[in-house]
Amino acid sequence: MALVPPAVSLSQAARGVRLTEVLMSSIPKLRPARLLLGCALLPVVSSAWAQAQATPGDTVQVIGTRAPTALDRVVSDVVVIDRDRIRASSADSIEDLLRREGGMQMSRTGGPGQSAGIQIRGSSSSSTLVLIDGVRVGLATLGQTDLASVSLAQVERIEIMRGPGSSLYGADAVGGVVNIVTRRGDGAPYLRGNLAGGNHASGEGYVALSGSDAGFDYALSASGETTHGVSALRPGDQFGNYNPDDDGFSRYGLSLAGGYSWQKGQRVGLSYTASKLRSQFDSAEFLPPNFLPDPSPDFRNRLAAQVTALDYQGTLSSEWAALLRASYQTEQLESGANVISAYDTTRRQFTAQATWTPSAQHQVVGAVDLLTESIHSSVYDAPERDNTGLTVGYTGRFGANKLQADLRWDHNSVYDNQTTGKLGWGMNLSDAWSLRAVAGTAFRAPTFNDLYFPGYGVATLQPERSRSVEAGVDYKADTTSVNATAYYNKVSDLIGYQPDPNQCPPGLPFGCAANTARALLQGITLQGLQQWGQFQFTLALDWLNAKDRDTDATLPRRAANQQTFAVDYNEGPWQLGGTVLRVSQRPDGGALLSAYTLLNLNARWRFERFWQLEARLQNATDRDYQPARDYQDVGRQFWIGLRYDGKGL
Repeated sequence: MALVPPAVSLSQAARGVRLTEVLMSSIPKLRPARLLLGCALLPVVSSAWAQAQATPGDTVQVIGTRAPTALDRVVSDVVVIDRDRIRASSADSIEDLLRREGGMQMSRTGGPGQSAGIQIRGSSSSSTLVLIDGVRVGLATLGQTDLASVSLAQVERIEIMRGPGSSLYGADAVGGVVNIVTRRGDGAPYLRGNLAGGNHASGEGYVALSGSDAGFDYALSASGETTHGVSALRPGDQFGNYNPDDDGFSRYGLSLAGGYSWQKGQRVGLSYTASKLRSQFDSAEFLPPNFLPDPSPDFRNRLAAQVTALDYQGTLSSEWAALLRASYQTEQLESGANVISAYDTTRRQFTAQATWTPSAQHQVVGAVDLLTESIHSSVYDAPERDNTGLTVGYTGRFGANKLQADLRWDHNSVYDNQTTGKLGWGMNLSDAWSLRAVAGTAFRAPTFNDLYFPGYGVATLQPERSRSVEAGVDYKADTTSVNATAYYNKVSDLIGYQPDPNQCPPGLPFGCAANTARALLQGITLQGLQQWGQFQFTLALDWLNAKDRDTDATLPRRAANQQTFAVDYNEGPWQLGGTVLRVSQRPDGGALLSAYTLLNLNARWRFERFWQLEARLQNATDRDYQPARDYQDVGRQFWIGLRYDGKGL
C-alpha cells in the first residue's frame, strides 16, 4: 500500500476568521478492548481480498461489496478503471482520469498544486470518501482529499462506486466512494521512471522498482514535482486580495512496500510512505479590516506526512477468507501568512474482515472498523474522537436476479450512533443487458474545523444525513460498454456557513458552522466506452439538479451539465490522445461562473524497446476560465519528457 498525502491549500475564511486548512489522514488507537472486539468478530464478519476467490479472467471489484466480486454480479453503480484502461487513456493524472467518468465533477482553487476536490452526483467534496488500498484518507480538518498528490504511475486500478456507501464504509460516503489501488510487485524486476519539464519552470519525475521472487514481493518508488505556477487569484477578485506573484509548489514522496506469501492465498504485507509538500496560495475570501498587515498576503504551507500499514490477507478454508489491517498516519503542518499556525494530526485505523461464501451464488460479508483521530494545534484544542463501525452485507444470485443488502452501525464518541443501510436489486436481461435499482442511506461527519475552529466551529453540530434511490441500465459487449443511471438523493442537516450571528451560539459575531439547509440532488448520468480497432472512445454526459430545498437555489460549484469526450489511439510505437471537457455555468459565492470548454492533447513515441518520448498540451486553446470564484488556472501548459518502462530486466 502506498499512500501519499494530498496537496494543501488553506484559506482564511468568511467572517469569523475561519482558517481553512489541510491535514491529511490520521488513525485510531488500538485500545485493548476494541482490538479484542475486532478479533472476536472476525469469524462472523466479512471481506476478503481479490486474489483469494476471483475467477481467472473476471473483472474483480472490491469497493461495491467489500469482497471480490465480478462486475456482472454487482448491483451498485460501480466502475473499475484497470491498468489497461489507464495505459490506453493517455491520462497524466488521477484527476484527469476521473474527469472522464460520469457523475464526477472537480473544483480547484487555482492552478497546479492547489486544493482540488471530487464531487460525485452533486455531493460536496467532503461527502466523497476516498480510500487508498482500502485505507481511509483525507483532510481531518477540511474533510476532503486532494488527488493531485498521488502519482498515476503508482496506480494499479481505480474503483468508483457512485451512490451511498456509508452502509459499507461509514461516514462521508454520501455521494460515493473512490478506492485507489496501488501497484504490487509481480514477477521479474520491473523498472519504471520518467523525467519531464514544462513552462512556468515546471518539472516532474519518478522512479519505481517492483517485482517478486520466492514468495516475496516488493514495490519501491520515489517521485517529485515542482513549478513556479501562476497567481492562484484572478485580478480584481471581490475582496481585493489579488497578489500578482506566482504561487508555486514542490512535492516529494517516498514509498516502500513489501510482502511475503508462504502459500497460495496467504500473504502478510508492510508499507511505509513519507512525503513533504511546500506550497504558496492566495485567499479569495473575506478578511476583516486590518486582520493582516499585508492586504494581499502570500500564504504558505509546509506539510510532512508519514503512513505505516501492516496487513494480513488469507484464505482460511474453501468458504472463508479474511483480512486484518492496521495503519498509523501522522502529519505535521505549518501554515499561514504573517502568522504561522501549526497542526499535528494522527489517525489510527484497524480493520478485521471476513467473507463467507457457502456457494457460488451467495456471499456474506462482515467487518469491524476501529478509528481514532486526534489533533494538536496552536489554533484550537480538540478532543480525540473514536469511531467503531460494524458492517454486515449479503449478495446473492437467484437465476437472472441478483440481490444486495448491507447494514452498518457506527458509534462515534462525538456525534453518537448512526445506522445506515442499502438494498439493491438487479436483473440480467441477457448476456449483454442488465437492470438495477438501489435505495440507501448515508451520512457525513462534521470535520474538526466544523466543530472546533475559533470564531466558527460549533461543537454540537449534527452529521449530514441522506436518503437516496436510483435506477440504471447497463450494456456490456466485447468492445462496447454503456450505462445510464437516474438518481434522487435528499440530504438533511447540510453543514455550511451560517452568516447570521443571531442563529449562532453566543460569542460568534461573524457567523458560524451550522446545519443550514436541506438539499435535493437529482440527475442522470450516461457513460459509454467503444473500442474500434486501435481507437478507444470514451463519452460521459451528466445532467444535475442540485438545489437547496428551502430556498430553491442551486448549490455552489455544481454544474447543471457536464460533457467529456476522449479519444485515444494506439498503433505500433505511437500513442496519441485528446480530451474535450465542457462544463456549464455554475454559481459560486454569489456569482454565476461562465461555462468553459477545455482541450487536452498528448502523444507518446516509443523509439526503443523500453524508452518513450512524450509530450502533453493542457488547455491547448489557452481558455481563460474560473475553476472557482476569483481563482484562475494556469492557462496553456506544455510538457516534454522521457519515459522508461522495462520489465524482465
